[in-house]
Amino acid sequence: MLAGYGYIGLFLAVAIIFALIIVLLPVFLRFLRVVPHKPNPAKDSTYECGMETIGKTWVQFNFRYYFYALIFVALDVLVVFLYPWAVVLRQLGSFAFVAVLIFLFIILVGYIYAWRRKVLEWK
Repeated sequence: MLAGYGYIGLFLAVAIIFALIIVLLPVFLRFLRVVPHKPNPAKDSTYECGMETIGKTWVQFNFRYYFYALIFVALDVLVVFLYPWAVVLRQLGSFAFVAVLIFLFIILVGYIYAWRRKVLEWK
């Protein structure tokens, strides 16, 4: 049984090493002066599809966007967990059915909470 986890550990180690290489390689190349460092105002300006920016470039978004995004993620997680469960429902038995009902109840409570707090209303 532990042999199966070895592949997961190997995959995790390779993913972490790859991520570190991708993040640290530009820093290392700049330190060795392989990549030139020539800052100028044109490079530091905000680029908007070839057009000059109008107004402030730092805009604070409405917090309701984040609530919609969180609810969207919660419903996506719901679908990701429910689809494989539905495929093998007969083999899992009644314990899995009760577990998914609890999971659905938790998601439903979160949705009702967001609805009562009027998070889903766009003004």
